[in-house]
Amino acid sequence: MKKRKLSISDGVLLVFLLLLIIPQTRKPIQVALNSLKIQFFSPSTLDKANQVSITPFTYQVSTLNGALKEIKIGNNKVTFVSYWATWCPPCIAEMPGIQKLYDDYGGSINFILLTNEEPEVVRAFLDKKGFNLPVYIPRMQTPEALYEKSIPTNFLIDKSGNIIVKETGSTDWNAEKFRTILDGLIAS
Repeated sequence: MKKRKLSISDGVLLVFLLLLIIPQTRKPIQVALNSLKIQFFSPSTLDKANQVSITPFTYQVSTLNGALKEIKIGNNKVTFVSYWATWCPPCIAEMPGIQKLYDDYGGSINFILLTNEEPEVVRAFLDKKGFNLPVYIPRMQTPEALYEKSIPTNFLIDKSGNIIVKETGSTDWNAEKFRTILDGLIAS
């Protein structure tokens, strides 16, 4: 059996694998790979048969400063709900798109970004990244229709309480296709 020489691509692969083993370099690499994935995936609406209608309810949350707040869902306002965490590479990868969306639609849509992390950790993350998103800590059990074990999981709920979009994993929320969906829901 002939011995194979190592090529440059073998060396690059080896270095890449070694970097994935090191905790300090693993997370940035995962975020970068998820950012690449986002370029190819934009959210789309669920088929009518797969859309779940939730009874309008009030989501009980607290702000990062500890103030209790109630946010109405499915009550004549379009709502974007995101379940995420600061340690989650796919969550981090999609945050810039969510921030751009919030900058443009924050006055027209309820944005609710939910995490179960310590407020200090979340505040430090948002400050470091320069995000000014409305992040809350849930103070009630997640409604069954919005419960998912994976993060990030994001929902777009129309004014009547129908779940129009449900996406798990990193997605390009700033895509033109998604903005068209939002514009239609706001106008209806």
